[in-house]
Amino acid sequence: MGIITIEQNDSLFWLGRYTERVYTTVKLYANHYDTMIDEIAESYQKFCIDMNIPDIYGSKDNFIKSYAFDNDNPDSIISNMTRAYDNAIILRDEIGSDGLSYIQLSMYDIQKAEKSHSPMLEIQKLIDHILAFWGYMDDSIDSKRTRDAIKVGKRLERIDLYARLKVPRAQLSKEISKLYYRLPVSGLPYNKFKLEEIKMLAESEKVDYYNIVENIESLVEI
Repeated sequence: MGIITIEQNDSLFWLGRYTERVYTTVKLYANHYDTMIDEIAESYQKFCIDMNIPDIYGSKDNFIKSYAFDNDNPDSIISNMTRAYDNAIILRDEIGSDGLSYIQLSMYDIQKAEKSHSPMLEIQKLIDHILAFWGYMDDSIDSKRTRDAIKVGKRLERIDLYARLKVPRAQLSKEISKLYYRLPVSGLPYNKFKLEEIKMLAESEKVDYYNIVENIESLVEI
């Protein structure tokens, strides 16, 4: 493969972000699915607060359906899967037809889950196909620049979500450490001061989750 253009870098970065966003949020959705169905309290509201998304749902039943399957909801799993798919389509030459097929299968999984009487079975296939895409990327994409752009997007999105969800320090610091060493060699433009700030915030006595989110969103300058 030849030189990666600015537009391709942007698409690779966002492919990484959107696949990670789908992967993490669909796991959260799957982990809470049975609980939400059986519960009396509306615990989905806390999820909306933690994720900083508007509560447009009104009830847990509407949340269960809309958050997963509503194409018109920009925060939904299927909307983010569609964005990942759109980026993958224009990156066919960079990620290869096999890489694209894993994203296509993931898209098919979420569409099939909406119509299924056992949606969690299809949701698990979606998780498996995203993992397969990441495994394929490491094994079969020769260009380090291509892999790095996707991985930076993936890692940055994971840190963003983990900080919003206030995961334990060790878990968050592990992801920040991986980004800290990969970003400078990725070729992507970024703010060095913000990267140092994020590392410092994660290592402080009391983790400053809010400021980590603020810095991570403007860290990569594309």
